Amino acid sequence: MRDETGTTDGHAGYTGGPRPEPLRFFGTSWVHHDDGYPARRIGVAIGSLAAAVASCLVLRLAYEGVQLADTGTFVSVLVIAMFAICSALAFRTTWDSFAKRPDPERQASLRGLLAIGFVGSLLAYFFRSLTEAPGEKLHRAEYDAAVQEHERRTTRRTGNPSKKKRKR
Repeated sequence: MRDETGTTDGHAGYTGGPRPEPLRFFGTSWVHHDDGYPARRIGVAIGSLAAAVASCLVLRLAYEGVQLADTGTFVSVLVIAMFAICSALAFRTTWDSFAKRPDPERQASLRGLLAIGFVGSLLAYFFRSLTEAPGEKLHRAEYDAAVQEHERRTTRRTGNPSKKKRKR
């Protein structure tokens, strides 16, 4: 969350105080659901589903290559199990990252697994984009908290504090 005051972000209403963090493919349109937000959500949903389907076709070609190599049943089962398990773990990790900020060290250690299970990440992106921009709930909670904190810090006291009655 950026907290720069006194400048504008190109959107009306962003003068002073915290600015919303842009989301991939959405920018800051998630705040007020403007600038083609519904169309972007539809586009992201269709795009991520199309990418997942295309990825499955590529994986099928790879599996057929393993079959043509005549490596045996064990290797074929191992390849299928590897992609299924990695995709399930990638789905869960991606889905959880929409609700809370992921630990950078854990993300670094899971990078290879997430690369193998990319289909799961694409499917998580698709399913989340059916209800909201992926990550919108997390960013909205952070942005609302920052706005409330900014308003609390900038509200001015009324009256002279030296004339305040003291409790004894």
